[in-house]
Amino acid sequence: MQRHLILFDCDGTLIDSQHDIVTAMNHAFTSQGLTPPSRAATLSVIGLSVPEAIRSLAPDAPDIVQRLLADDFRTGAPAQRVEGGRVNPLYPGALELITALASRDDIVLGVATGKSRRGVERLFGQHGWHPHFATVQTADTNRSKPDPDMIHTAMVETGVDAQHTLMIGDTSFDMAMARAAAVTAVGVTWGYHAHSGIVEAGAHKVVHTFDELHAAIDFFVAGRKQPSSET
Repeated sequence: MQRHLILFDCDGTLIDSQHDIVTAMNHAFTSQGLTPPSRAATLSVIGLSVPEAIRSLAPDAPDIVQRLLADDFRTGAPAQRVEGGRVNPLYPGALELITALASRDDIVLGVATGKSRRGVERLFGQHGWHPHFATVQTADTNRSKPDPDMIHTAMVETGVDAQHTLMIGDTSFDMAMARAAAVTAVGVTWGYHAHSGIVEAGAHKVVHTFDELHAAIDFFVAGRKQPSSET
């Protein structure tokens, strides 16, 4: 039986973490005496590793300040969760989709995310997902999106080739990473990047609901080519 690797981004794809990310970024910039970026600017860099996100938001800051901003962001995010007592919610339909896919013998699940490994472990622990995912690639041990490093490593770990690998994400970074790795790219519109940007970055297909995503995965596993940049 041919196995297919289905890779998911996390923030903006499986979980709605925008509140914590924006709050932590505001904390980081304020701690360094800088004006925080706009909400839209912060959302635009979700998916990148923290250092890359900081460089994008504060390109003129000295290296030492960028490192301090990154450190403040990392410490601010967990603090905000503790103080607010929040758990970043799954998008409606995410739990059902992961549960259904995990039960299939022809599918191997993985994650390719700009989150830290600690953040992914927290997510998996909250939802009992540790047994469901065969490979977890994070910004801790891979080059940042849109570099294809995460996908290449996931394919090596699972023994699945590019032809049978699908990357799902909500950002242009996810789509560009998938294209660079020569795998199929499916974009979702409930996350943080505009539909147009996802298409321009090379999505083979764009979906608007988890039901559509499930159908697109079934289409891929059945061996049919995804329509090009479908709306």
